[in-house]
Amino acid sequence: MKTVNVNRPALADLGPDLLATGPGRRALALARPAAGIALYAAVAWAAPSRPALWLLAPVVVFGIFVAVVTVTHDVVHRAIGLGSRGTEWALFLCGLALFESGHAYRATHLQHHRRFPGDDDPEGHPARLSALGAVLYGPVFLFRLWWWALRRTRSERGWLLAEAAALPVAATAGVLLWPHTPAVLLYVVLAVAGSWVYPLLTVHLPHDRHGDSPLTQTGTLRGRIVPAVFLELTYHLEHHLYPQVPSHHLAELSRRLDPFLAANGVRPRRVP
Repeated sequence: MKTVNVNRPALADLGPDLLATGPGRRALALARPAAGIALYAAVAWAAPSRPALWLLAPVVVFGIFVAVVTVTHDVVHRAIGLGSRGTEWALFLCGLALFESGHAYRATHLQHHRRFPGDDDPEGHPARLSALGAVLYGPVFLFRLWWWALRRTRSERGWLLAEAAALPVAATAGVLLWPHTPAVLLYVVLAVAGSWVYPLLTVHLPHDRHGDSPLTQTGTLRGRIVPAVFLELTYHLEHHLYPQVPSHHLAELSRRLDPFLAANGVRPRRVP
């Protein structure tokens, strides 16, 4: 499919403040995954005496997913002011929180921005599947992204191999620790199972029925509760138009883009 270009407003005209990330905001973004893991550890510590607390485990892990995906997204696009060394370590450590490869994600996500909806976009592949196909693709999605990145880079192979080792090491530790606590293995299972929804939630649904224009290749969800729960990741169209804008400014970006989108017939989907 040939992409039709659109004359979008220059980011300088929308406001250079949309690129600003202060030290406090950066620290908050980077601290959220660690805070989520600490909360999970607290639940696991208290659960033996209060077994009902185990019901909170999936909720906490969901929060960790949102925190990791959001900050990794910003790190990949160099949107929160990290230097080169900080970027590499942030990709590694944030991915480690969910036994994923931050470096594979960077390689494939930047390719997604360059090439969607082309056949040479491995991250965007689920957009060409049915909803059921995207669900069934879940168990192999991250591996295929990692393998694509491994075959195309030499300088980052050390990072990629180290990141690939995280899951088997964590799973082995979980099995060995099972007689003492189920917390580690449960976390591994929840992290792996949670990653299976990536193709559906982060690719297929945002890009479903994509058109041939940057304004029709992805959707956007507007509201108060849902975007806040997902730390503004629902503003997918705005992100594709201006990937250098950090997630914490996407809501404001959407407001400033409203006249342009309305003039071009784009109607954002409203959610709670």
